[in-house]
Amino acid sequence: MVMAACEKNGQLRQEFTRSELSRIIEMAWEDRTPFEAIEVNYGLNESSVISLMRREVKASSFRLWRKRVTSRKTKHQSLRSPDVSRGYCPTQYKR
Repeated sequence: MVMAACEKNGQLRQEFTRSELSRIIEMAWEDRTPFEAIEVNYGLNESSVISLMRREVKASSFRLWRKRVTSRKTKHQSLRSPDVSRGYCPTQYKR
């Protein structure tokens, strides 16, 4: 099944599978994953991610997420400390 993510003002329309949407939402929630990484992987800039999150998650979850990422320096590559060289916690992907 393909889910659509479209932008306001006649911008491009992109379609994602459920698993891609799930991964985009997961990346948006992750503290160490910058918006630029989502853009590189899925072609969605910060405002597109915000629109997608507004549509795809519950209103209360969206409000919590916006409050969380608004004050998060690690969500923007240019604001990150040079000491942060990875996009995930070392224990996140255990094998």
